[in-house]
Amino acid sequence: MKLLRTAPVAILACALALTACANTVRGVGKDVKSTARAVKDTVAN
Repeated sequence: MKLLRTAPVAILACALALTACANTVRGVGKDVKSTARAVKDTVAN
């Protein structure tokens, strides 16, 4: 019976964690792109 109460909470926690990871990876991608653009501009000047 406890599994029926614990499982939805665990699933929700995992979903929230995965969402947070996706946002972090997306942010890192933007940072890398921005850094590459800044290096390219510096080399061009």
